[in-house]
Amino acid sequence: MRFGVFDHLDRGPGTLREDFEHRLMLGELYDRHGFYAYHQAEHHSTPLGAASSPSLFLAALAQRTKRLRFGPLVYTLPLYHPLRLFEEICMLDHMSGGRLEIGVGRGISPHEVRFYGLDPATVQAQYIEALGLILKMLASEGQELTHHGEFYHFDAVPITVGPVQAPHPPLWYGIARPDGVPWCAENQVNVVGNLPAGPMRAVADRYRQEWSALGRSEATLPMIGTSRHLVVAETDAEALALARRAYLKWIESFMYLWKLRGGIPPNANFPPTWDDMAARGQAFCGSPSTMRDILAKDIPASGINYLLCRFAFGEMVPSESKRSVELFVREVMPAFAREAVAA
Repeated sequence: MRFGVFDHLDRGPGTLREDFEHRLMLGELYDRHGFYAYHQAEHHSTPLGAASSPSLFLAALAQRTKRLRFGPLVYTLPLYHPLRLFEEICMLDHMSGGRLEIGVGRGISPHEVRFYGLDPATVQAQYIEALGLILKMLASEGQELTHHGEFYHFDAVPITVGPVQAPHPPLWYGIARPDGVPWCAENQVNVVGNLPAGPMRAVADRYRQEWSALGRSEATLPMIGTSRHLVVAETDAEALALARRAYLKWIESFMYLWKLRGGIPPNANFPPTWDDMAARGQAFCGSPSTMRDILAKDIPASGINYLLCRFAFGEMVPSESKRSVELFVREVMPAFAREAVAA
């Protein structure tokens, strides 16, 4: 069982500079205490995503950490020229000593892709073409790229750099249904779902079935993860009060563009209150002992081998999220490490 962090890097109660420093401080904490990776979302023209350029923020994180892996979850590929993004990926992989993880997707918000002049009806095809090109370039240092497709055209472009991790850094994909699993299993892609335990278990079971059918062993299974809002405090009452307060601002940021432009978020339509979110099994709060008990049930019920924790969101100030992380590290994580050793 591994633990990581997922972060929208949404606007908090401080200035934008303070929000960035808040997350970089937490990144140092994750680095010291053995979290596997930090995964950052990409959003545009919304308080849900203050770090709309993931590469820029992750370059700063690379300089503040030594072991923590990190990456976008996801790069919205249609918003980038593939050559430019390929070169940024190589830069980040070298700057971090080979710690980059690459999440890829077409973008969940039609409003955001329209801001870039794109048609939501065509971004899936554009995403597929862009991903193929980026993966080809990552494995082609010293060669030239020629390609004439529907969206992109290259004529004998020299590929003069490559990543540290060959043939490319590990890939990640956001998933909402089991029918998206076969491509991920075939291509050894790690997956993450914003799903309650039952639907997530369906995804995890399908992944293991597809993996086994390909003749691969459980020992080499990619990471199958889900994200959870987590708040840990000295008492259940204190954790609940903080969680309720912080979530109200986070959900306001999450729904900002949808309320402004209409529609509902596909595959991630979160409820309006913390209590509703907790009832769904997508958010947990409590004392360390309460959190241990909750996760001891949720992890096996979800079928996951990777839990992405969301420790900073909404109205949380740095001292509150830092305390939550420290309690989790000291009094929750060790219990699951002992279980893994025993198994």
